[in-house]
Amino acid sequence: MPVLHHHRRHQDVAARAQQQQATDAVTTTEPAAPVAPTYREVERSPEELWEARSRIVLMPTAPPSILGLFGFMGATVMVGAWFAGWYGTATTPLILFPFAMVFGGFAQFTAGLFAYRARDGVATAMHGLWGSFWVAFGIMQLLVLGHLMPAIPLGTVNTSFAWWFIVLCVITAMGAMASLAESVGMACVLTLLAVGSGFTAAGFYAGWSTGIMIAGYLFVASAAVAWYVAGALMMKNAYGRTILPVGEMHLRPLAHTRAPSLPIQYEGGMPGAKIGQ
Repeated sequence: MPVLHHHRRHQDVAARAQQQQATDAVTTTEPAAPVAPTYREVERSPEELWEARSRIVLMPTAPPSILGLFGFMGATVMVGAWFAGWYGTATTPLILFPFAMVFGGFAQFTAGLFAYRARDGVATAMHGLWGSFWVAFGIMQLLVLGHLMPAIPLGTVNTSFAWWFIVLCVITAMGAMASLAESVGMACVLTLLAVGSGFTAAGFYAGWSTGIMIAGYLFVASAAVAWYVAGALMMKNAYGRTILPVGEMHLRPLAHTRAPSLPIQYEGGMPGAKIGQ
């Protein structure tokens, strides 16, 4: 009997020990083991996983080229018409420069900054370039007004001023080639602008008044196309669909020059800030 009683006590102690171990295992806080991805997660594309696990804070912007092209159109059509000989006197540059500096300079340069946020490299470069030009043109006229430098009449030889337009010509020509991937309308604006800048450079380099006049007509034509493209962008933004076509291209890179890839972004893009506007 003492042996049986001792055996029962041993069983009771063992049972209580097992019960305590089970309680300790439940109450002990341990880091959870990493959960392996489910079959559905493995099968989902990277874009779907990114959309499911990301938080997006939107900063909507309207297409910046609406402001940029209208600002460019206003300044260019007035100066182009003066180049073409449609109006003007010796004091015309002094009357034009406040409008050109603010409308074509500050407004267009601001559009270039917002085009950077919209991830449009062509619009960033072109609006920034021509906005800077109109600001520089305004500063030059202020120097003339302050009698710090002489005026530059149309048709006279001034190689230094000609080099302004040589630089504008080569950069704008590069922008025209790049814009073909996005819009035929924008390519037309920049092509006319680049050729007009070339004629202006030749006119001031050689004192060629006819070249200045041809440049004026080309500038007016470029401003007219810019007015159309800006209006088309504005109507598309207002109505939510294309009203005036601008020949959108959306060309993809060649297969042998770049590996095909899909950008990790929502299909619709950020409102008003999708690549290419």
